[in-house]
Amino acid sequence: MKRLTVLFAGLGSIGQRHLRNLTAALPVAPRVLAFRTRRDDRILTDDLQVEAEEGLEKRYGIESFTSLDAALALKPDVTFVTNPTSRHLAVALAAARADCHLFMEKPLSHEWAGVEELVAVVTRTGRVGYVGYQFRFHPAFEKISRWVKDGRLGRIAAVRAEVGEYMPGFHRYEDYRGTYPARADLGGGVVLCQIHEYDLLYALFGLPQEVFAVGGKASRMEIDVEDTAQVLFRYQRPDSADMPAQVHQDFLQRPARRNFQVIGDEGSIYWDYLGKTLQLSRTDGTVAESENFAGLPRNHLFTAEMKHFLACVEGREQPWVTLRDGAASLRMALAVKKSMITKTIIQL
Repeated sequence: MKRLTVLFAGLGSIGQRHLRNLTAALPVAPRVLAFRTRRDDRILTDDLQVEAEEGLEKRYGIESFTSLDAALALKPDVTFVTNPTSRHLAVALAAARADCHLFMEKPLSHEWAGVEELVAVVTRTGRVGYVGYQFRFHPAFEKISRWVKDGRLGRIAAVRAEVGEYMPGFHRYEDYRGTYPARADLGGGVVLCQIHEYDLLYALFGLPQEVFAVGGKASRMEIDVEDTAQVLFRYQRPDSADMPAQVHQDFLQRPARRNFQVIGDEGSIYWDYLGKTLQLSRTDGTVAESENFAGLPRNHLFTAEMKHFLACVEGREQPWVTLRDGAASLRMALAVKKSMITKTIIQL
């Protein structure tokens, strides 16, 4: 691979993580451009601590720009869209028109306007358009996918997922009230910020037929977005029977919880992400298979994802999560938000 020129739009915690992993994965350090508005020069670590109050741009030789057009004029090979959600599409569209490969953080956007245009532009240019759903790279999810595909559970009866974490504790180095999860204008809220579970459902079962959701702002946090959502997706199985998939999301729980359960008439799967365990059980109560991921560092998901993305840029692999896939999970999320507001069942 030639020396890459990469553009980062946003160098907060996730942008810095991708920059670290990108640099480690390449044989030659990339030329790093950055479109930045805040110019926060703090260096953050993988565990979301402040390593140093300044020195980020010097460490990576970052060339910073306050104009996106000026940065794109230098013809970067790849653009990493890692700014707040509501600003994703404007950057992505400009970068796609400038013939860049795209790595977009989830979700694609906070609204549908512009999504189809972005997909069309990237399709026309033939460049890679990838969406950062790193849970696809967890070995537990890889096993779940195989077990479901191989019919180990029999007929799938239901799916249940839960994700809850205290939002002010996400980034302890900054005031939560100014961060994007807390602000509607930046595309925040629990539905979009915790969209990973929707992507996992989509990866396993595709788009649901309908959704009904209840939720809103239940806490006394100083935010203007929903912090709680209870979601019910209706899937239709090949035998025409309904399969419910329930997702609970909140910005409140301490300690945090994240689990994913698939229930069939011949067995069930329970994945406790934070407990680092996975279990496949038979209907008689015995355990068919189990695994412990205590030794798996969280950053493994991101490094595996980065290696895959670079292989896609080189033409050696095809993206696991395309822009169309990212658009599907966004459709699910937007339907959830619409159902919460209208208090009606939304067709997908």
